[in-house]
Amino acid sequence: MEIFEGWPLPAAIAVLFVIVLLRAGGTYALGRGSRAGVKRLLERRGRMAPQLARAEAVIERFGSPVVALSFLTVGFQTAVNLAAGVLRMPLAKYIPALLVGGAMWATLYGVLGLATVNAILQAAERNPVAAVLSVLGVAVLLGLIEFATRRARAFAAAQTDATEPRLPDEADAGQTE
Repeated sequence: MEIFEGWPLPAAIAVLFVIVLLRAGGTYALGRGSRAGVKRLLERRGRMAPQLARAEAVIERFGSPVVALSFLTVGFQTAVNLAAGVLRMPLAKYIPALLVGGAMWATLYGVLGLATVNAILQAAERNPVAAVLSVLGVAVLLGLIEFATRRARAFAAAQTDATEPRLPDEADAGQTE
């Protein structure tokens, strides 16, 4: 990223840390301030409704560590911060998780993300076609992983529905198979 070109790594990480604190904290505040409205809006539009429901369930079960670890994911992070706000997670638990998760995200993005972007830009200067093909290859690989994950989830859901145990009715009590 050109914005960080020539910056010392600690300064770039510090700026990224502030950015993630503002973004994730703002998402939490949005969820906390408009609990009912956010849930209705997401459910009506169908956007993020499944992710929000899953995030709420995970947060209720595991709490603050989920918020911190969500910063290591792509896509689930926003849902977790929104769900934490909607669930009105106490600030005494949310803020430490935000600080730890934000620090992990800023460090990873600062070290790996900026290095990757710089490597791609340098490769593009040397051989633009190879750089474009490499980026497209990574995009296709990520798309295939997403496709396989969705199919696996759909298959698991179908198997769960098909094998759901059924309690016998009173009419079945006297019958043998």
